[in-house]
Amino acid sequence: MKKSLLVLFVLFIAKAGFAQTAALPASETVLKEAYGKAAKENKKVMLIFHASWCGWCKKMEASLNEPNIKPMIDANYVVATLDVMEQPAKKNLENPGSLEVMTKLKGEKAGLPFWVVTDAQGKVLADSQVRPAGASLDTYGENVGCPAAPDEVAFFTKILKSTSKLNDKQLAVIAKRFAQNAPAPVAKPAGTK
Repeated sequence: MKKSLLVLFVLFIAKAGFAQTAALPASETVLKEAYGKAAKENKKVMLIFHASWCGWCKKMEASLNEPNIKPMIDANYVVATLDVMEQPAKKNLENPGSLEVMTKLKGEKAGLPFWVVTDAQGKVLADSQVRPAGASLDTYGENVGCPAAPDEVAFFTKILKSTSKLNDKQLAVIAKRFAQNAPAPVAKPAGTK
């Protein structure tokens, strides 16, 4: 009898270990927690939409989490991520309702990563789309995603400057790190112009 109970216990633990955790609902949990924390800590929210297959999403995450960058970002923003647009085999990673939130924020056509900066009440202050001068946030623009090219990095640091207390020296450190995301130039074969 003890042996049977032990076997059942081991099987139960093994099954629990292999069970996949469901992703948290976008609005009801992830956003609510982010806005609450931002209000409590007097910060903005940086909401990032990403997917497991997205290489640029991984670069964005790595850049924001770099040891000399993370404290500056964390002092000014509550960073929240929502998983969207997963491949069928990984749909379980998506936060329920995340695509609806992304659509509401005019990001469903943008590509990934798509990011938005809001205040603690969820009012959009800026996002990752470059728009023509004078265009509102209700229009679609060109998504910079993970900033890498000089103009993308300049756009990102301009957003950070307008939505945070980061100073020019800190912004320069962040800009330098994001510039490292730019693809290396392709060397031309010898004898070509």
